[in-house]
Amino acid sequence: MEIDSGNTAWLLISSALVMLMTPGVAFFYGGMVRRKNLLSTIMMSFVCLALVGLIWVIYGYSLAFGNDTAGIIGGLNYLGLPNVGLGASDTYATTVPHLAFIIFQAMFAIITVALFTGAVVERIKFSSLLVISVLWVTLVYCPVAHWVWGDGGWLYNLGALDFAGGTVVHINAGIAALALVLLLGRRKGFPQTPMEANNIPLVVLGASLLWFGWYGFNAGSSLAADGLAASAFVTTTVAAAASAFTWMIISWIQRRPSVLGTVTGAVGGLVAITPAAGFVTPMGAIAIGIGAGLICYFCLLLMKTKLHFDDSLDVFAVHGVGGIWGAIATGIFASSSVNGYSGLLEGNVQQFLIQILAVVVVAAFTFVMTMIIGKTVEKTMGLRVSSQEEIVGLDLSQHGERAYGGLLR
Repeated sequence: MEIDSGNTAWLLISSALVMLMTPGVAFFYGGMVRRKNLLSTIMMSFVCLALVGLIWVIYGYSLAFGNDTAGIIGGLNYLGLPNVGLGASDTYATTVPHLAFIIFQAMFAIITVALFTGAVVERIKFSSLLVISVLWVTLVYCPVAHWVWGDGGWLYNLGALDFAGGTVVHINAGIAALALVLLLGRRKGFPQTPMEANNIPLVVLGASLLWFGWYGFNAGSSLAADGLAASAFVTTTVAAAASAFTWMIISWIQRRPSVLGTVTGAVGGLVAITPAAGFVTPMGAIAIGIGAGLICYFCLLLMKTKLHFDDSLDVFAVHGVGGIWGAIATGIFASSSVNGYSGLLEGNVQQFLIQILAVVVVAAFTFVMTMIIGKTVEKTMGLRVSSQEEIVGLDLSQHGERAYGGLLR
């Protein structure tokens, strides 16, 4: 097909917006950790731009979107992007240069890894995290992306709906976080020692960058500058707003309207609307956002205060649980008036059941594979820093720098 300049411009802008989400994650996470681990936390996100970006071009894109092999994995026909010129793909985003689609998808792979780092900050060895990231992108992210989005992928063929990554990105990252936390154990002193955020304004900045970048994430997933992109833009906005307001009200009822809680609620709403953004109406998006605010809030409360589960920055409660809710809610609220797909409220029970199946399969696969990867790394090179390094903080012990003091002399 002929290249459409408007679609190309929108997809390139969307790619840049999604790229900005990774520094957004870095600030969002960095502000929530203790001062002695701020740089380490930011570095975990930022290095994903370099590491995963290279992997994606060398072989990741090929495994995710290459020629299908039994619905499970892509082939090696795009290894190193040979013969990928300036023309469009015959299969994906057929009105833009193939390279535009490739780089757009690269940003999704990058941020998925950055997301799960928030669960293991303040105690994981940086070298081990790098090895885990390489193995995880290769053995978990690429297969799941192919299942859901790849031409011939078995969940794609089954009819599972994931407009912009609720399953591929958020459930994937959230379940990986759960597995790694179980392997690593709690931080030293948790839950007795207070572990307050070092810079809440930085958290708000990060959340704001995430919300801004999410328009590329969701509206960009239309892969065209069209009405569907506009619809996804609107649903993204109102779902985040509804979830943020819901979280604020709950925290206000409990004690006070927390700033940290409100921005976390916004992120939860953005997570939940991601799989549904191109399939639901604005009112459906509001319902999804309210549900996300309620479900993620009480899940976080349960994990932290009742189970004392040390997911440092609540990746499972926000991204895992929010992604699960969003994927299932897509099967409930999908409206044929938006994109031709109907959900449970329009009488389509089958779509609802397919969404549940996709959630269960991806969650089980990701959990088992992440446990295997993490256990392998633990046995060969170790996962945790030493007790003394953890006390000193990962900024100094892993990177030789202070967030507010510069280079260690």
